[in-house]
Amino acid sequence: MINIVLFGKPGAGKGTQAEFLKEKYNLTHLSTGDIFRYNIKNDTDLGKLAKTYMDKGDLVPDEVTIKMLESEVDKNQHSAGFLFDGFPRTIAQAEALDTFLKSKGQNITATIALEADDNVLVARLLERGKTSGRPDDQDEEKIRNRYDEYNEKTAPLMDYYKTQGKFHSVDGIGTIAEVTERLTNVFNKL
Repeated sequence: MINIVLFGKPGAGKGTQAEFLKEKYNLTHLSTGDIFRYNIKNDTDLGKLAKTYMDKGDLVPDEVTIKMLESEVDKNQHSAGFLFDGFPRTIAQAEALDTFLKSKGQNITATIALEADDNVLVARLLERGKTSGRPDDQDEEKIRNRYDEYNEKTAPLMDYYKTQGKFHSVDGIGTIAEVTERLTNVFNKL
């Protein structure tokens, strides 16, 4: 079983590349954003709980996020592996994920960060915002705030995984095919 954590700032191409990776390597793609939306839309107990925090403008606590993720892993027990997208975002979440996977006799195989210059990513998101309808992709200040939050909370995860020998960096600038080829080269060495 292969379990990959895919990192990258908003606009780095995680979603685009995740589609390719899940097909090529027969992985189950677990996007926390999609999981939240599904649970809220379907009015699950966890969705209702998450919504109480979101309605107040609060971040959903790690325990709730982790329970949603655990539920998705349990639903896909016959998967060849998982591609975690948007989780973990903090060291505490990474430790919780490690503990959960260990209880299943699994672990994180590798983490891959799609690296790109902030100015290039801002331009990508502003362009995406013209068609995505996402307000957070239409305001440069909001985009840069998301990057500040990423640098503060998520970037330390790179060191966490480097100490385990599981961190790989991939240049996220170029055509989709070029970035896909770089990712494939990393996967083929795992």
